[in-house]
Amino acid sequence: MDDPLWQADRPHMPGYGLMSAEAGAGLLSWDQLATWFASARNYWVVVVTPDGRPHATPVWGLWHGGQFYFSSGEQSRKAASLRLNPAIVVHLESGDEVAILEGMAVVLEDKALLAELGEAYQAKYGVGLQASHVYLVDASRAFAWREADFPGSATRWTLGKS
Repeated sequence: MDDPLWQADRPHMPGYGLMSAEAGAGLLSWDQLATWFASARNYWVVVVTPDGRPHATPVWGLWHGGQFYFSSGEQSRKAASLRLNPAIVVHLESGDEVAILEGMAVVLEDKALLAELGEAYQAKYGVGLQASHVYLVDASRAFAWREADFPGSATRWTLGKS
């Protein structure tokens, strides 16, 4: 079921021949984005380094309860960057089935949820969740499209206020 807090429309991409927002046909569902995130093995995270440059790195992660989580060692470059600027972009490896989240990374401290995520991580990857920090990506925008029908499937979600 689609999440009612997320408002779907067309992204602003001048020159790419996207269908009009009024046409609305072909917009992907939030469930599709969630399915792609849940089934992926590898994810790319992009953070901002202290000198303002982007830093991209692959991570393992989990789509759990409608949100994305990943872990990192406390001394890693991405963790150091996130301490200064929590802005983050996460996307899948695929250029054929594109799914992107934009938001803020928040260090997770809920012990019960950490235990749940640890079990899910073990089931997915066959190893325990051992990093010192687990992050929730508190998304405010998301994008998805299928390359095969890009002009009609390109979808942007923004988090609505209920």
